[in-house]
Amino acid sequence: MNPAEEHILKQIEPYKSIMMHVQVLMKHVLPAADLLYKWRMPCFYIAKRPICYIHQSKDYVDVGFWHSAHLTEKWDAYLITEKRKVVKSLRYKSVDDINDAVFISILKEIEGLKEKGFYKRN
Repeated sequence: MNPAEEHILKQIEPYKSIMMHVQVLMKHVLPAADLLYKWRMPCFYIAKRPICYIHQSKDYVDVGFWHSAHLTEKWDAYLITEKRKVVKSLRYKSVDDINDAVFISILKEIEGLKEKGFYKRN
């Protein structure tokens, strides 16, 4: 078992279930994604490029997307920036909070952005 999987399994409920659900969705939508342990949290990479991270913080799980600056504005109602300049994230307090259709749609859009840079240059 890799360190990222161990990290997920060590979480208390409901965070463990949320992280496991996110992991299943990620592998279903992006089977080429590798789950690595970076910066003391599980991170998904495709071809050595970061896609997103999963982090338990306060009373929620934060799923942050590195290429969120390039996402279409239709996701702004779902994504949180909270004092961050570039990274946007989805936040979940329970498995029931996860809207699979929204999560999957964002992942599909992110997959097409993986070659873009971290920042959006005008």
